[in-house]
Amino acid sequence: MVDYIGISDIRRIVREQGIESLIAQIATQIEADYRRWGAFEKDARIASHSPVGVIELMPISDGRCYTFKYVNGHPGNTAAGLLTVTAFGVLADVETGYPLLLSELTIVTALRTAAMSVLAARWMARPDARVLALIGNGAQSEFQAIAFAHQLGIREVRLYDVDEAASHKLERNLRRSRATQHLLIVRAASVADAVRGADIVTTITADKRNAVILSPEMIEPGMHLNAVGGDCPGKTELHADILLRPDARVVVELEAQSRIEGEVQQMAPDFPVTEFEQIVRGAVPGRHHAGEVSIFDSVGFALEDYSALRVLHQLVQEDPRRARQIDLVPDLDDPKDLYGAAVDVPGLPIRHDTPFAVAHTAGGAVQ
Repeated sequence: MVDYIGISDIRRIVREQGIESLIAQIATQIEADYRRWGAFEKDARIASHSPVGVIELMPISDGRCYTFKYVNGHPGNTAAGLLTVTAFGVLADVETGYPLLLSELTIVTALRTAAMSVLAARWMARPDARVLALIGNGAQSEFQAIAFAHQLGIREVRLYDVDEAASHKLERNLRRSRATQHLLIVRAASVADAVRGADIVTTITADKRNAVILSPEMIEPGMHLNAVGGDCPGKTELHADILLRPDARVVVELEAQSRIEGEVQQMAPDFPVTEFEQIVRGAVPGRHHAGEVSIFDSVGFALEDYSALRVLHQLVQEDPRRARQIDLVPDLDDPKDLYGAAVDVPGLPIRHDTPFAVAHTAGGAVQ
């Protein structure tokens, strides 16, 4: 039997833990796992692109546990009443190859993306950052706002989306959430209005295209840019000249993946980037000076899903009632008799009177 966390289970876990606490737990685990970067087998995700979206597999292993996530991105889905992003994942034991946990990751991906965003900002943004601009107010925006309010001390959040209904939804949810009731919430009339004077700018738009959500004239010294939405080839949010500013530094998760899918896909192959693990391990500073424009080119990396699944698995180990169990792997008395597991039905007698039955006489002749 394999532990299974479905939608109802993750809702129960979120209610029990508190969404801000669960994001903080995942952020702590992500940071710990980035500190042991060298222990992981790391590959860029495997992507299958179509004209309307992308389906991806994101595998990683540290030699003890193996995880993968199945995730899609289909921006047009919302017009049909469907989610843009859905996901599920598996945590497995490397020693036996057996799966330990199968979990929904649609909600958990939003939690871990927010956890990664706020973790990066904690290392890279100015310590006195208090104003957040959220550009793109769709499915992941509440998680981002809650994470930054709870862990980074954000006091004002400015909202902008081309879809006014999305901003209305975000504002309504933030005002109802205990974690964000203290926030000053401002509905901006444009991206430029939202960004002006902001300390941190998060772009989390869905359109699969080379968009210019932020243009060079919007960027002020000392800003931290959290570019989340540009997460596949041909999809960007920042004008290339922002990355080329002399006071800018670009930080990525896995360089090999970000060169293909991140904002740096716009740049020359030798454009300098810093991998986040170098900051966490102390090899380089998170911020060189107060006026630096720090850019976290966040495309999402499998290590972060590994960390989230590890957190969920630990919660289930502490209280098995947090998950259900499913018979995903056969449990055999004889591990070599898989056929028996496939065809034997308990209580069903084996028949010997079929036309194909073979009988032997005492003399050995077949009848």
